[in-house]
Amino acid sequence: MRFGADSRVDKARLARQDFPMPLDPRMRDSIATTLTDIACEAGDILRRHHGGDCAHVIKPDGTPSSVADIASEKLIFDALRQRYPTIPIVSEESTHDLPPADLFFLVDPLDGTRDFLAGNPDYSVNICLIEGNRPVASAVAGPGIGRVWGAGATAFEAVIHRGRPTTRNAIQVRKVPEDGLVALVSRRHGDTETEACLAGLPIGQRRGVASALKFCLIASGEADIYVRCGPTMEWDTAAGDHVLTTAGGCVIVSSGREITYGHYGIFYRNGPFAALGDPSYTGRLGLPDRGPSLNTVRQGSAAQTTPRV
Repeated sequence: MRFGADSRVDKARLARQDFPMPLDPRMRDSIATTLTDIACEAGDILRRHHGGDCAHVIKPDGTPSSVADIASEKLIFDALRQRYPTIPIVSEESTHDLPPADLFFLVDPLDGTRDFLAGNPDYSVNICLIEGNRPVASAVAGPGIGRVWGAGATAFEAVIHRGRPTTRNAIQVRKVPEDGLVALVSRRHGDTETEACLAGLPIGQRRGVASALKFCLIASGEADIYVRCGPTMEWDTAAGDHVLTTAGGCVIVSSGREITYGHYGIFYRNGPFAALGDPSYTGRLGLPDRGPSLNTVRQGSAAQTTPRV
């Protein structure tokens, strides 16, 4: 199945910002197509900074932020505000203190900054539209590997050519191969809890991959599982989560329920989760039964430390 550059949806309706919720499938697909275009444009900016001496600073939380992050975020903000001016944007770099709305964007303009600065190709641009507490449209661009993924009501991927997506082709997860699961693991963020979850599974191969590309490779049928018990943020996971879930997989927490978004009271932190191509493995993981690792919550927001439902 192929996706054209435009879905058959009333463009004037989008321009008027008339968003009846829940968003219908055609509108979600149209938004996803737009988000992949924006993510590729932002990725083109990142690609120009990649491999050189990219100026950066270390933020108070110990993570790096570079001039590439800022330039990518500016392009994304300008594009989203032009097309969807009434939808607020929560982004890692500049608007992480903004509370969520019923409909809001989660943006990571450069996911995998450490790997980007080290010259590795597996960094990404993540853009996701959240309705309520779950994604409804998203894009993940991997400019360093020349691929982009998107999902509205259906998941797809495309090759990036000259900063633009080419033909969008539908994707789906695969059956687990007979020689075992291919587990994608972070190069820089291993922990004993994650290792304990993987220990009881028939892992045939491990591959180190950075950024939200891990979700997308599972969605495209190139791997099977990604477990993360260490700290992550919602803008790290939402876009890839939607691509994978729409392709037939799932992203779950310790209860076996799908991960949710918009947890302003705990600074948009995630707890332990697993991304699976085959949902039948949900009961075999043994994820830690806890939420995000917290030292503080936002003042006056303690009630939001439980999931938004």
